[in-house]
Amino acid sequence: MTTGTGQSVSTVGVAIAVPQPYADELQRYRASFGDPLATVIPAHITLVPPTQVDGAVDAVRAHLAQVARRHPSFRLRLHGTATFRPTSPVVFVNVTEGISACELLAEDARHGPLAQQLSFPFHPHVTVAHHLDEVALDRAYEALAAYDCAFEVDSFRLYVHGDDGVWRAVANYLLEAPAPAPGTPG
Repeated sequence: MTTGTGQSVSTVGVAIAVPQPYADELQRYRASFGDPLATVIPAHITLVPPTQVDGAVDAVRAHLAQVARRHPSFRLRLHGTATFRPTSPVVFVNVTEGISACELLAEDARHGPLAQQLSFPFHPHVTVAHHLDEVALDRAYEALAAYDCAFEVDSFRLYVHGDDGVWRAVANYLLEAPAPAPGTPG
């Protein structure tokens, strides 16, 4: 897309990709609930929501490389379901371990070329049903109530929203900071 000045505008997002086999498993669940976005949005934990950026994404890429250098890898656990209803018709799998690491990473990423004020407080989660009827949302909530998996987060990704409606990863950023020593806040 271009602006009235002829400058290119891209919609980008930053997220932690859910690794395999959990990503495919959660996307199959999402599709089974009738969510049409299951095929175009990979399973993820959003750090920076969809954001329009003018011009090339070079400044975004440089900013995210700096962010990655400041954060260590961490363990993340997904367990059970919750919902944003009635505020928003969303059912999600909870992040129950690694919440503070996600919060710190998201806060750092939402500076510089990605600076923004969020409409809602940041709450790390993996969406499994969105904008569906109440029956489908209830089914998603119940079907994944006992869902449980854990994995090491060692990177995050920059995604660009294509003209075809598909989110595609265009860069991967390895978390490079050393882990805090045992017993130290981190």
